[in-house]
Amino acid sequence: MDVKGFDDAMAIQRQRARAAWTGSGDTAVETVWFEARDKFGASEFLGYSTEQADGEVLGIIAGNAFVPEATIGQDVAILLNQTPFYGESGGQAGDTGFLSAKGLKVAIRDTQKKAGDLIVHYGTVTEGTLKPGMAVTATVDHDRRSAIRAHHSATHLLHEAMRRRLGAHVAQKGSLNTPDRLRFDVSQPRPITAEELADIEAEVNHRIRQNAAVTTRSMTPEEAIAEGATALFGEKYGDEVRVVAMGPAEDGKGAWSMELCGGTHVSRTGDIGQFRIVAENGVSAGVRRIEAVAGKAAETLTATNEQRLLQLASMMKVSVAEAPERLATLLEERRAMERQIANLQRQMATGSVAAAGVEKVGGASLAARNVGETPARELKGLAETILKQGEANVVVLISCTEGKGSVVAAVAPTLTDKVDAVALVKAASIAMGGKGGGGRADMAQAGGPDGHAADAAFAAVRDVLKNTV
Repeated sequence: MDVKGFDDAMAIQRQRARAAWTGSGDTAVETVWFEARDKFGASEFLGYSTEQADGEVLGIIAGNAFVPEATIGQDVAILLNQTPFYGESGGQAGDTGFLSAKGLKVAIRDTQKKAGDLIVHYGTVTEGTLKPGMAVTATVDHDRRSAIRAHHSATHLLHEAMRRRLGAHVAQKGSLNTPDRLRFDVSQPRPITAEELADIEAEVNHRIRQNAAVTTRSMTPEEAIAEGATALFGEKYGDEVRVVAMGPAEDGKGAWSMELCGGTHVSRTGDIGQFRIVAENGVSAGVRRIEAVAGKAAETLTATNEQRLLQLASMMKVSVAEAPERLATLLEERRAMERQIANLQRQMATGSVAAAGVEKVGGASLAARNVGETPARELKGLAETILKQGEANVVVLISCTEGKGSVVAAVAPTLTDKVDAVALVKAASIAMGGKGGGGRADMAQAGGPDGHAADAAFAAVRDVLKNTV
């Protein structure tokens, strides 16, 4: 081997990597990881088989520099020669836990990957003094890791269930697996229907109940893909990859789900416990997002929803089984009442024009009405109706809903050459603290934040009429 040539080429590549590195916004801080990678080499990850392991402290970093020690209360980043802590990557959140030795304890709040394959532990010294060269025991938070594993394994089952239900076009575009939820983005040209989501959720839970073994094998990426494994979006693969398989295939040959994945997973699908889809929505053109929960988080969601259903049923004085029908009845009754109120408001507004009188302002006959809390969407129809009665050739209506004002002006065709409805609503809007509105010369609408300034708005309308007609 040309060892010198290899070392020279590697040095050149390291320089290129540093030059191309953009980091997370602070390049000066991020370059320290390349120095650490050159000095210590890659971190050895032991977390596939254990959640506790001994290791040696290789380096301690505070800010953007190596430090000789860290004392109580100091926040630092720690490098070990080997660790069971998983560094955030592939959508899986990093582990938390603690490092310990005699007279020493460090609370680890996050674990990240830096410079490709450095596993960096972020923590705070809570007891003793931490120094490079110390032997420590690294212990992962078991409950948190278990919850993350459940969500990550559920994501694999979800991916396969979606491919089988929606089509082979479904491909991962991003994912997040944390202790309390999972988020999964896929290529999908249209919204996923409620029926499809129910089928997908049921299929995932069926696979969970099978309690099939989750197996992992190491092979080349080419061999894995040839066997049918799915490569995940955004994942970086080396010469050797881990292939995670779950559940038996329908024909009994091979696995039901098989993906290239470097994350941690449950031992059997039954360890996931339960799976529930929480939401589905679009995040960009051709990409849909599924949000879901698994394990204890799914149990909590189910219990919470059941409690809410019991509360709703109790409020409606029916059983849970009768609640949907009762709610539908109440909603229809409300819609009927809203229609009745709208009709009464229309009758009150249009039927009392004569009683309220039509005032002469300049050369116009103005019907100015404050119609209370009439919805803004009803104002144009009311104005048209009043105008058709023929007693007024200019109609201005103002309503106030939740303190905000709405104004509509309607002008008879015989007067639009002299009076512009847009000018009228603009003057009214300004009087109510607004900036004007828009529309046509014969019909315009605007609003303002102060609906209680209706009198000032009507006065502004009268001033416009006096100066134009």
